Amino acid sequence: MSETAIQDLSPADFCAWLSQAGIRRFYLVWDDEAGAVRASHPALEPLARLLQEDRRDFDQHEGIFVQVAPETGVLQMAVIHRTCRGQGAGGVRFWRYDTVEGFLRDGLRLSRGMTHKNALAGLWWGGGKGVIARDTGRAGDPATRRRMYEEYGELMTSLQGCYVTAEDVGTSVEDMAAVFSRTRFTTCIPPSLGGSGNPSVPTARGVVRGMEAALAHLGRGTLAGKTVAVQGLGHVGEPLLGFLRDKGVARVVGSDIDPTRAADLHALFPDLDLEVRTVERGDNSILAEPADIVAPCATGGILNPRTIPALQAPIVCGAANNQLEDPERDDVLLQQRGILYLPDFLVNRMGIVNCADEQYGVVDPDPRIELHLGDTWDNSVYNLSLEVLSQAKTTGATTAKVALDLAEKRSRESHPLWGHRGVQIIRSLVASGWENG
Repeated sequence: MSETAIQDLSPADFCAWLSQAGIRRFYLVWDDEAGAVRASHPALEPLARLLQEDRRDFDQHEGIFVQVAPETGVLQMAVIHRTCRGQGAGGVRFWRYDTVEGFLRDGLRLSRGMTHKNALAGLWWGGGKGVIARDTGRAGDPATRRRMYEEYGELMTSLQGCYVTAEDVGTSVEDMAAVFSRTRFTTCIPPSLGGSGNPSVPTARGVVRGMEAALAHLGRGTLAGKTVAVQGLGHVGEPLLGFLRDKGVARVVGSDIDPTRAADLHALFPDLDLEVRTVERGDNSILAEPADIVAPCATGGILNPRTIPALQAPIVCGAANNQLEDPERDDVLLQQRGILYLPDFLVNRMGIVNCADEQYGVVDPDPRIELHLGDTWDNSVYNLSLEVLSQAKTTGATTAKVALDLAEKRSRESHPLWGHRGVQIIRSLVASGWENG
């Protein structure tokens, strides 16, 4: 099978190909000494070369671990980007991918984004992300879905703590309970089990603080009386509507692929001037809505040369991860259009902050959470956003470049107690023949 054929296979066909090759688990890891990506199996060398030759999404990720779940047959992956600050940490996404390359690239981009997000938030965690491919194996009925997440928890346990998973798009608090039943390396477990639960509410609060920083920087006052366009009205988009209402916004225009959202949201927010549009997957027309702020809160890669020319809002600030299709190109396009862009990894930290503090017990309200959301701490969402915006204005650099440079610098600081332990774990997994189960 050619290199192109492997990366262009659908995830379901890839699972079948792996089965024929007798491969249930495999890894792709960065070998620092050789300066190359190592594959666990010779048959997967084409994927190793694909990553090594990539200049956009692959960033010497420390480890990619993939399994076809033994019972459900679902394709599951854990991607660890950089663990200098601590264990790779980030949610597990249950999503549909057209190709194996799309599956891999999403994990690469998301895990790298978590490295930067955790670093800017001041957390002693590195970057990691989980991805589960829809339309592979069996995950239709509730019992099988639970087993699928249990198997993902078993994958976490097998990785011996180099990655700590959490909730993300397509995954619920109930799913995290299933993960937790098979591993200790998870957060976002239900409050009934001693966890912090759904991280979407604090995430939405952080995005609002980013919006307020952007408005303050531009001298445009507060959110009161503003119009906001929101792409994606699910986990984060829904509570975001409530916080925008509380801030006195004049109008919200939102879009979602779920046709039931309009009725549900109008019932939840009867006092909000809200228009909800049902769109097809991949429809980014909401980004061109005349508004004061556009908030991408669905999937990534939506800011690109096809969508940026149509933007009418002067501010882009939302919760979606990896909003720029090409970080080295699209931030410049936004700057050239005079659009103020708040990088996602700068403003959407609060979900992972909520998860990170879970191990230290529950306080309600939590002063640590409020510190991140207030304006007295230099590293709060609001103040750090203002600092990034100020540096960008002074230096002429893009906001994404300023935030990324700061995140990169912080992400290479070693954990004060454990050093760079994550990469040591990955090396031990390779040495022990992890791929053989």
